[in-house]
Amino acid sequence: MEISAEQVKSLREKTGAGMMDCKKALTEAAGDFDKAIEVLRKKGASVAAKRAERTANEGLVLTYVSDDKKTAVMVEVNCETDFVAKSDDFQNFAKFVLDTIVKNKPSNVEALLSISSDGKAVAQELENLIGKIGEKITVTRFVIETSADGAVVDYVHHGSKLGVLVRVDKIGQGDLNEMVGIMKDVAMQVAAMKPGFVYREEVPKETIDKEIEIYKELSRKEGKPEQILEKIAVGKLNKYYQENCLYEQAFIKDNTKAVSDLFKEYNKKYSTEARLVLFHRYHLSDEKK
Repeated sequence: MEISAEQVKSLREKTGAGMMDCKKALTEAAGDFDKAIEVLRKKGASVAAKRAERTANEGLVLTYVSDDKKTAVMVEVNCETDFVAKSDDFQNFAKFVLDTIVKNKPSNVEALLSISSDGKAVAQELENLIGKIGEKITVTRFVIETSADGAVVDYVHHGSKLGVLVRVDKIGQGDLNEMVGIMKDVAMQVAAMKPGFVYREEVPKETIDKEIEIYKELSRKEGKPEQILEKIAVGKLNKYYQENCLYEQAFIKDNTKAVSDLFKEYNKKYSTEARLVLFHRYHLSDEKK
Protein backbone atom coordinates (compact mmCIF):
# COMPACT_ATOMS: atom_id res chain seq x y z
CA MET A 1 0.00 0.00 0.00
CA GLU A 2 1.02 3.61 -0.53
CA ILE A 3 2.44 5.28 2.61
CA SER A 4 1.97 9.04 2.61
CA ALA A 5 4.60 11.57 3.65
CA GLU A 6 2.16 12.80 6.29
CA GLN A 7 1.97 9.33 7.87
CA VAL A 8 5.77 9.11 7.96
CA LYS A 9 6.06 12.59 9.45
CA SER A 10 3.48 11.79 12.12
CA LEU A 11 5.23 8.55 13.11
CA ARG A 12 8.59 10.32 13.23
CA GLU A 13 7.18 13.03 15.54
CA LYS A 14 5.74 10.44 17.89
CA THR A 15 8.74 8.11 18.01
CA GLY A 16 11.88 10.09 17.20
CA ALA A 17 12.92 7.40 14.69
CA GLY A 18 14.45 8.28 11.31
CA MET A 19 12.30 9.02 8.28
CA MET A 20 13.36 5.89 6.37
CA ASP A 21 12.90 3.70 9.45
CA CYS A 22 9.41 5.13 9.88
CA LYS A 23 8.50 4.54 6.23
CA LYS A 24 9.77 0.95 6.34
CA ALA A 25 7.91 0.29 9.60
CA LEU A 26 4.64 1.67 8.21
CA THR A 27 5.07 -0.38 5.06
CA GLU A 28 5.74 -3.54 7.08
CA ALA A 29 2.72 -2.78 9.28
CA ALA A 30 0.50 -2.08 6.25
CA GLY A 31 -0.13 1.43 7.53
CA ASP A 32 -1.20 0.36 11.03
CA PHE A 33 0.26 3.05 13.32
CA ASP A 34 0.46 1.04 16.55
CA LYS A 35 1.97 -1.95 14.76
CA ALA A 36 4.53 0.35 13.13
CA ILE A 37 5.64 1.58 16.56
CA GLU A 38 6.02 -2.04 17.66
CA VAL A 39 8.09 -2.80 14.54
CA LEU A 40 10.39 0.13 15.32
CA ARG A 41 10.87 -0.97 18.91
CA LYS A 42 11.73 -4.52 17.85
CA LYS A 43 14.34 -3.17 15.47
CA GLY A 44 15.88 -1.15 18.27
CA ALA A 45 15.09 2.24 16.75
CA SER A 46 14.67 5.19 19.08
CA VAL A 47 11.03 5.14 20.15
CA ALA A 48 9.71 7.43 22.83
CA ALA A 49 8.12 5.44 25.62
CA LYS A 50 5.74 8.24 26.36
CA ARG A 51 2.88 8.37 23.95
CA ALA A 52 2.54 11.65 22.09
CA GLU A 53 -0.48 13.79 22.78
CA ARG A 54 -3.31 13.37 20.34
CA THR A 55 -5.33 16.55 20.61
CA ALA A 56 -4.83 20.25 21.18
CA ASN A 57 -8.05 21.08 23.00
CA GLU A 58 -8.07 24.10 25.27
CA GLY A 59 -10.22 24.61 28.34
CA LEU A 60 -10.12 23.94 32.07
CA VAL A 61 -9.82 21.04 34.49
CA LEU A 62 -11.55 21.87 37.78
CA THR A 63 -11.82 19.90 41.02
CA TYR A 64 -13.83 19.88 44.24
CA VAL A 65 -13.00 18.06 47.50
CA SER A 66 -15.37 17.93 50.46
CA ASP A 67 -14.15 19.24 53.82
CA ASP A 68 -13.99 15.71 55.25
CA LYS A 69 -12.01 14.47 52.21
CA LYS A 70 -14.56 11.71 51.64
CA THR A 71 -15.82 12.95 48.25
CA ALA A 72 -14.12 14.56 45.28
CA VAL A 73 -15.13 15.61 41.78
CA MET A 74 -13.04 16.43 38.72
CA VAL A 75 -14.41 17.81 35.43
CA GLU A 76 -12.93 18.83 32.11
CA VAL A 77 -14.63 21.51 30.01
CA ASN A 78 -13.13 22.22 26.59
CA CYS A 79 -13.10 25.08 24.12
CA GLU A 80 -11.09 25.85 20.99
CA THR A 81 -8.71 28.60 22.13
CA ASP A 82 -6.76 29.53 25.24
CA PHE A 83 -8.14 33.06 24.91
CA VAL A 84 -11.68 31.77 25.49
CA ALA A 85 -10.49 29.43 28.29
CA LYS A 86 -9.27 32.51 30.19
CA SER A 87 -12.49 34.48 29.69
CA ASP A 88 -14.88 35.11 32.59
CA ASP A 89 -17.84 33.67 30.65
CA PHE A 90 -16.12 30.35 30.06
CA GLN A 91 -14.67 30.10 33.57
CA ASN A 92 -18.03 30.90 35.17
CA PHE A 93 -19.70 28.22 33.06
CA ALA A 94 -17.06 25.65 34.02
CA LYS A 95 -17.57 26.46 37.72
CA PHE A 96 -21.34 26.20 37.26
CA VAL A 97 -20.87 22.73 35.73
CA LEU A 98 -18.62 21.65 38.61
CA ASP A 99 -21.12 22.90 41.21
CA THR A 100 -23.94 21.10 39.41
CA ILE A 101 -22.04 17.81 39.46
CA VAL A 102 -21.25 18.22 43.16
CA LYS A 103 -24.91 18.91 44.04
CA ASN A 104 -26.61 16.39 41.75
CA LYS A 105 -24.05 13.61 41.20
CA PRO A 106 -25.16 12.71 37.64
CA SER A 107 -24.05 9.36 36.24
CA ASN A 108 -22.55 10.68 33.00
CA VAL A 109 -22.26 13.76 30.76
CA GLU A 110 -25.58 13.06 29.06
CA ALA A 111 -27.34 12.98 32.44
CA LEU A 112 -25.51 16.15 33.49
CA LEU A 113 -26.76 18.05 30.43
CA SER A 114 -30.36 17.17 31.30
CA ILE A 115 -30.13 18.75 34.78
CA SER A 116 -31.30 22.17 35.92
CA SER A 117 -29.41 23.76 38.82
CA ASP A 118 -30.26 27.02 40.57
CA GLY A 119 -32.98 27.59 37.98
CA LYS A 120 -30.55 27.18 35.07
CA ALA A 121 -30.55 24.22 32.67
CA VAL A 122 -27.03 23.00 31.94
CA ALA A 123 -27.77 22.26 28.28
CA GLN A 124 -29.31 25.69 27.77
CA GLU A 125 -26.43 27.46 29.51
CA LEU A 126 -24.02 25.59 27.25
CA GLU A 127 -26.00 26.53 24.15
CA ASN A 128 -26.13 30.17 25.23
CA LEU A 129 -22.37 30.27 25.79
CA ILE A 130 -21.62 28.71 22.40
CA GLY A 131 -23.89 31.28 20.76
CA LYS A 132 -22.20 34.15 22.59
CA ILE A 133 -18.58 33.07 22.13
CA GLY A 134 -18.80 31.39 18.75
CA GLU A 135 -16.55 28.45 19.61
CA LYS A 136 -17.21 24.78 20.07
CA ILE A 137 -17.52 24.13 23.81
CA THR A 138 -18.00 20.73 25.40
CA VAL A 139 -18.27 19.21 28.83
CA THR A 140 -15.92 16.37 27.93
CA ARG A 141 -15.75 14.18 31.03
CA PHE A 142 -16.03 14.12 34.79
CA VAL A 143 -15.51 11.71 37.65
CA ILE A 144 -17.00 11.48 41.14
CA GLU A 145 -14.88 9.58 43.66
CA THR A 146 -15.77 8.64 47.25
CA SER A 147 -14.09 6.75 50.10
CA ALA A 148 -16.04 5.61 53.14
CA ASP A 149 -12.99 4.70 55.24
CA GLY A 150 -10.28 6.80 53.64
CA ALA A 151 -9.80 10.03 51.73
CA VAL A 152 -9.69 11.55 48.25
CA VAL A 153 -7.42 14.50 47.45
CA ASP A 154 -6.82 16.62 44.39
CA TYR A 155 -3.99 18.40 42.64
CA VAL A 156 -4.48 20.97 39.89
CA HIS A 157 -1.42 22.17 38.03
CA HIS A 158 -0.97 25.90 37.45
CA GLY A 159 -3.25 27.06 34.65
CA SER A 160 -5.91 24.40 35.35
CA LYS A 161 -4.97 22.35 32.30
CA LEU A 162 -3.99 19.26 34.28
CA GLY A 163 -5.78 17.77 37.28
CA VAL A 164 -5.40 14.65 39.42
CA LEU A 165 -7.50 12.84 42.02
CA VAL A 166 -5.96 10.21 44.32
CA ARG A 167 -7.96 7.88 46.57
CA VAL A 168 -6.68 5.96 49.61
CA ASP A 169 -8.86 3.59 51.66
CA LYS A 170 -8.50 2.11 55.17
CA ILE A 171 -6.73 5.06 56.77
CA GLY A 172 -7.99 3.82 60.15
CA GLN A 173 -6.86 5.60 63.32
CA GLY A 174 -3.86 7.24 61.71
CA ASP A 175 -3.29 10.97 61.31
CA LEU A 176 -5.61 12.14 58.51
CA ASN A 177 -3.67 15.35 57.92
CA GLU A 178 -0.44 13.42 57.56
CA MET A 179 -2.02 11.03 55.08
CA VAL A 180 -3.54 13.90 53.10
CA GLY A 181 -0.05 15.37 52.86
CA ILE A 182 1.27 12.06 51.51
CA MET A 183 -1.61 11.86 49.04
CA LYS A 184 -0.94 15.41 47.81
CA ASP A 185 2.64 14.37 47.06
CA VAL A 186 1.38 11.26 45.27
CA ALA A 187 -1.07 13.35 43.23
CA MET A 188 1.82 15.57 42.11
CA GLN A 189 3.73 12.37 41.27
CA VAL A 190 0.85 11.29 39.02
CA ALA A 191 0.81 14.69 37.33
CA ALA A 192 4.57 14.67 36.70
CA MET A 193 5.27 11.01 35.92
CA LYS A 194 2.03 9.96 34.16
CA PRO A 195 1.84 6.35 35.40
CA GLY A 196 -0.45 4.01 33.53
CA PHE A 197 -1.44 1.87 36.51
CA VAL A 198 -1.37 1.79 40.31
CA TYR A 199 -0.11 -1.80 40.70
CA ARG A 200 1.67 -4.25 38.41
CA GLU A 201 -1.26 -6.63 38.78
CA GLU A 202 -3.38 -4.15 36.78
CA VAL A 203 -1.18 -4.31 33.67
CA PRO A 204 -3.05 -6.32 31.00
CA LYS A 205 -1.52 -9.68 30.07
CA GLU A 206 -1.52 -8.59 26.43
CA THR A 207 0.73 -5.64 27.31
CA ILE A 208 3.10 -7.83 29.33
CA ASP A 209 3.35 -10.43 26.55
CA LYS A 210 4.08 -7.70 24.00
CA GLU A 211 6.80 -6.16 26.17
CA ILE A 212 8.45 -9.55 26.75
CA GLU A 213 8.39 -10.26 23.02
CA ILE A 214 10.08 -6.92 22.29
CA TYR A 215 12.74 -7.42 24.99
CA LYS A 216 13.54 -10.91 23.68
CA GLU A 217 13.83 -9.68 20.10
CA LEU A 218 16.18 -6.85 21.11
CA SER A 219 18.36 -9.25 23.12
CA ARG A 220 18.36 -11.70 20.22
CA LYS A 221 19.67 -8.97 17.90
CA GLU A 222 22.40 -8.23 20.46
CA GLY A 223 23.55 -11.85 20.12
CA LYS A 224 22.41 -13.05 23.52
CA PRO A 225 21.98 -16.86 23.89
CA GLU A 226 18.42 -18.10 23.38
CA GLN A 227 18.32 -19.85 26.77
CA ILE A 228 18.75 -16.60 28.73
CA LEU A 229 16.35 -14.42 26.74
CA GLU A 230 13.47 -15.12 29.11
CA LYS A 231 15.54 -14.11 32.17
CA ILE A 232 16.66 -10.89 30.49
CA ALA A 233 13.08 -10.09 29.48
CA VAL A 234 11.79 -10.59 33.04
CA GLY A 235 14.47 -8.24 34.35
CA LYS A 236 13.50 -5.58 31.86
CA LEU A 237 9.83 -6.15 32.67
CA ASN A 238 10.54 -5.23 36.30
CA LYS A 239 11.98 -1.97 35.00
CA TYR A 240 8.77 -1.45 33.00
CA TYR A 241 6.73 -1.87 36.20
CA GLN A 242 8.92 0.63 38.05
CA GLU A 243 8.37 3.19 35.32
CA ASN A 244 4.66 2.64 34.65
CA CYS A 245 3.10 1.51 37.95
CA LEU A 246 2.57 4.32 40.46
CA TYR A 247 3.16 2.19 43.56
CA GLU A 248 6.60 1.13 42.28
CA GLN A 249 7.77 4.45 40.85
CA ALA A 250 10.68 6.28 42.46
CA PHE A 251 9.27 9.09 44.60
CA ILE A 252 9.93 12.40 42.82
CA LYS A 253 10.71 14.23 46.08
CA ASP A 254 13.20 11.60 47.28
CA ASN A 255 14.39 9.07 44.73
CA THR A 256 15.89 6.89 47.43
CA LYS A 257 12.30 5.81 48.12
CA ALA A 258 9.50 4.32 46.07
CA VAL A 259 5.92 5.57 46.38
CA SER A 260 5.14 2.28 48.13
CA ASP A 261 7.55 3.22 50.94
CA LEU A 262 5.40 6.24 51.86
CA PHE A 263 2.49 3.93 52.65
CA LYS A 264 4.59 1.25 54.33
CA GLU A 265 6.11 3.86 56.66
CA TYR A 266 2.71 5.38 57.48
CA ASN A 267 1.10 1.99 58.14
CA LYS A 268 3.98 0.92 60.39
CA LYS A 269 3.86 4.20 62.31
CA TYR A 270 0.10 4.05 62.98
CA SER A 271 -0.53 0.27 62.77
CA THR A 272 -2.99 0.83 59.94
CA GLU A 273 -3.63 -0.73 56.54
CA ALA A 274 -3.96 2.40 54.39
CA ARG A 275 -4.05 1.36 50.74
CA LEU A 276 -3.56 3.43 47.61
CA VAL A 277 -6.61 2.49 45.55
CA LEU A 278 -6.69 4.55 42.38
CA PHE A 279 -5.97 7.81 40.62
CA HIS A 280 -7.58 9.84 37.86
CA ARG A 281 -5.44 12.10 35.67
CA TYR A 282 -7.09 14.62 33.33
CA HIS A 283 -4.93 16.59 30.92
CA LEU A 284 -6.42 18.79 28.20
CA SER A 285 -4.33 17.18 25.48
CA ASP A 286 -5.04 13.58 26.47
CA GLU A 287 -6.86 11.45 23.98
CA LYS A 288 -10.53 11.44 24.91
CA LYS A 289 -12.08 8.00 25.21
